[in-house]
Amino acid sequence: MTTSKERPTGTTATDATGTATAAKAPGHDGRLTLAEILGLLAGGRLPLRFTAYDGSSAGPPDAPFGIELKTPRGTTYLATARGDLGLARAYIAGDLEIHGVHPGDPYRLLAALADELVFRMPPPRDLARIVRSIGVEHLRPIAPPSLEAPPRWRRVAEGLRHSKARDAEAIHHHYDVSNTFYEWVLGPSMTYTCACYPRVDASLDEAQENKYRLVFEKLRLKPGDRLLDVGCGWGGMVRYAARRGIRATGVTLSTEQASWARRAIAEEGLTELADVRHGDYRDIRERGFDAVSSIGLLEHIGVHNYRSYFRFLRSRLRPGGLLLNHCITRADNRSRASTRGFIDRYVFPDGELTGSGRIITEAQDAGLEVLHEENLRPHYAMTLRDWCANLVEHWDEAVAEVGLPTAKVWGLYMAGSRLAFEAGGIQLHQVLAVEPDERGGVGDLPLRPWWTP
Repeated sequence: MTTSKERPTGTTATDATGTATAAKAPGHDGRLTLAEILGLLAGGRLPLRFTAYDGSSAGPPDAPFGIELKTPRGTTYLATARGDLGLARAYIAGDLEIHGVHPGDPYRLLAALADELVFRMPPPRDLARIVRSIGVEHLRPIAPPSLEAPPRWRRVAEGLRHSKARDAEAIHHHYDVSNTFYEWVLGPSMTYTCACYPRVDASLDEAQENKYRLVFEKLRLKPGDRLLDVGCGWGGMVRYAARRGIRATGVTLSTEQASWARRAIAEEGLTELADVRHGDYRDIRERGFDAVSSIGLLEHIGVHNYRSYFRFLRSRLRPGGLLLNHCITRADNRSRASTRGFIDRYVFPDGELTGSGRIITEAQDAGLEVLHEENLRPHYAMTLRDWCANLVEHWDEAVAEVGLPTAKVWGLYMAGSRLAFEAGGIQLHQVLAVEPDERGGVGDLPLRPWWTP
């Protein structure tokens, strides 16, 4: 690793509020420079070029990627939040810049960090020196960027988790960003869930259409059937089904999604068959649906609510009716989401994931009979790749629409999620279940999967 301590005379820095202040020369009184601190934490190996406002630098000068720490406020963010949250705060606030990748798709930079950068806890003597070098003033937490959701403990104090009101607020935080912004990122399909690629070279829109086909066929829908789509987003599944003669009802907690979906339904002339409501799925009163689809909603339900969730959906099905649950899962059934991470604070407040085994267990314990499950993990990595490409293509318009900090959040979140799907840390499972009749019958279901060639 190469390091540098040279700094031009008279260089200035900024304090925790961003105000310009005179910078002291690095290395005074035996203190470590920021580059030296990073070197200690990273074991001396850096896959990128690091530069800091104190004039120090580390890593190969010809590295393809770089990170620039621009202000002392950025140091405070890094020192007062664990894991990815401190990095995200500094980046979103503009105190840390990335080089060598587009902010709409920092995938290659994140991949390099994941593959080669491993932070370690230094021995007590080095840790004490790091703390003294950083300075006590940088160990006091400061206000995070305004985009950040409150910590989960405060959300608990302000309202019961997964109550209707709090769920509505969490959905608003993420889904009511801007329909125009989503149109640029998601493309014409306006589908914000994992696509299913029929070929490796298929387009995003083709893959999303294929996903709806897969769900439609797994649910054995036929003209005249009734479909309930909970967490319907912009109505993609509702409109797909209605075009094929299905009476489809969708429900979403997002006002922006409901408005967009209703307009799209009217423009396609589907109002006789399709209906999208703004509200909570628990407010659906109709029963006797032939099928229920839940595509990307379970992540917002809360693991401890799974059984009541499946019981409710079961109560809306006719005997022999089918349920398709499509959601992101963890690779195991043990680990829990961090309440202090970037995803919880900036992307999905109150979101929770568990493994497919827990989902199947809760569906069975709610009285449903599970027929089939399928993991589409590689497809979600490809979906995120294509969403990032859309964001890069429309970056200037996106920044003008929602602001640079929000655009940064999306680039970081989607690229990081792609990496997690590729590594297998998170997955995407579809679980198909049936509501048996009082004698355990399941109608005329074929003996083997009927949606495959």
